[in-house]
Amino acid sequence: MAEQSSIRARLFSNNIKHYIKTVNRMAPSPFSSGTRGRSGSFGQNMDLNYEYIFYVHKKDYDIAKHIINK
Repeated sequence: MAEQSSIRARLFSNNIKHYIKTVNRMAPSPFSSGTRGRSGSFGQNMDLNYEYIFYVHKKDYDIAKHIINK
């Protein structure tokens, strides 16, 4: 989450419009019965439960990639 916040701040400070999609990796999938309900979350790294997907406009992609990677 800290990395997501840092990336979001860098994009915002460089005036790059972006959207974030948050995916909960522990939520049951409509295609499977889900594993959390059966096994719980004991022993799992809680930092990896969410995936953040950043979307930027095609014309801003290269500059956004450069900003994120520096």
